[in-house]
Amino acid sequence: MSFTSQVKSELCKIELKKPCCLRAECYGAWLFSKCFTLKEGSYTTENPHVARRMLELAAAGAGASAQLTYAVSRRRQPAYKVTLPEEQERRRLVNEFGHSGLEPSLRINRGALEDSCCQVAFLRGVFLSCGNATDPNKGYHLEFAAPYKNLANDLYALLGEAEAFRISPSLVRRPGGYGVYLKDSGQIENLLTFLGATGASMELMQVKMYKEVKNNINRKTNFETANMDKTYSAAARQIAAIAAISDTVGLSSLPENLQELAALRLNEPELTLRQLGERLGVSRSGVNHRLQKLLEQGEKILKEKGVDGVM
Repeated sequence: MSFTSQVKSELCKIELKKPCCLRAECYGAWLFSKCFTLKEGSYTTENPHVARRMLELAAAGAGASAQLTYAVSRRRQPAYKVTLPEEQERRRLVNEFGHSGLEPSLRINRGALEDSCCQVAFLRGVFLSCGNATDPNKGYHLEFAAPYKNLANDLYALLGEAEAFRISPSLVRRPGGYGVYLKDSGQIENLLTFLGATGASMELMQVKMYKEVKNNINRKTNFETANMDKTYSAAARQIAAIAAISDTVGLSSLPENLQELAALRLNEPELTLRQLGERLGVSRSGVNHRLQKLLEQGEKILKEKGVDGVM
């Protein structure tokens, strides 16, 4: 089951106890179904829960009798087709929400949304009809596919005005319609929660938390790896310089404090400056100062031999 189908199936389980909310969800679902007209049309979905919900909403929310038949989706998958085959049923549906069915351009009739709870129910119906949510494991994207420009503009405004959601949608032109979408994971969580898909919202939050933990671990690992690479690179340069001194003038030519450090670095090249200092009873800055002297002497010897430098 896709994440979108999961969300819609969860929304279909919500029991509508208030008549105003039932009407509002019916209005949202059918207004964005491309069937909100006096002309005969059909709404096709692969989700059986959505198909039955559309049927029930038409009957309970507008007193219109719809029919459910089997069909094939655009992806050539088994699907369900919901229709209002009788013109009088189509007229009853559009008239119920203050429309004539002859409007040159469909708009959202705000008068049909009595309270804030009705706005939530309306948006739930819109999502059931034309919503899509990307699997959070793949990305964060929730979109309403609006069939007409003015409907898209009205939905964009309604989403932006809803105080309960606190979201900022975006609007885009799509082939065959318009998209009103969200890409912020927090805003998608809020919208799913208020629509009633709390299970899907929790799944999104869990995936988000897992990704954040994983990214933090990766950043820490990369940081530590970079530091290790830097340490090993510096140690290699130091060993090369000490080897140049040993092969030419010999380590015995060095002052005692440098001899001791050179021998320790050669024998245990993985030690950090702090660990070298602890072995020798010297501060980290003192170890670094002595190593710089060894590097300088090694560089000098190599240049005299015609070698450019230590690594």
